[in-house]
Amino acid sequence: MTEGEQSLEDAGRLAGVPDEFQRLWTPHRMAYIQAGPEPLREECPFCEAPKYPDAERLIVARGTTAYVLLNLFPYNSGHLLVCPYRHIATYDQASPEEVAEIGVLTQTAMRVLREVSGCDGFNLGMNQGAVAGAGVDAHLHQHVVPRWRSDANFFPIIAKTKALPQLLGEVREAVAHAWPE
Repeated sequence: MTEGEQSLEDAGRLAGVPDEFQRLWTPHRMAYIQAGPEPLREECPFCEAPKYPDAERLIVARGTTAYVLLNLFPYNSGHLLVCPYRHIATYDQASPEEVAEIGVLTQTAMRVLREVSGCDGFNLGMNQGAVAGAGVDAHLHQHVVPRWRSDANFFPIIAKTKALPQLLGEVREAVAHAWPE
């Protein structure tokens, strides 16, 4: 083997019954599995999050009318959500102050993510209503999803799997630390 090459173990030689499946070990997901399918099913998660310490609810920044937190089920590492504190469902219900602060926080999120993750681009968006794909359709939130040129791979297409290289707590710490005062 030359320098820089990595050896791959033959799955058939590992403990257990050999089969054709490859394993993507994600032990950090056990926290979500043990919490149940919807740990905040009684309450709106975006209304509840600001009531707790930032690190506990993955909040990276707080503004006057809106705040920024990590998505609990991210599309990519660093996937942020910008949410108004007020419980409103759609963008047209937002006040001019909320619209302005959501915009400023989104811009800052983009700058911070470029700094801490070296991303090459972003997907920004708001899914308005369940029919439009909103997972939490009763509380407005904007997605800020970092993207990298080298990010395209077969996992999402073939296996409906995302490989996330960092734990949420590590991402939250890096983004919160880099967020301007």
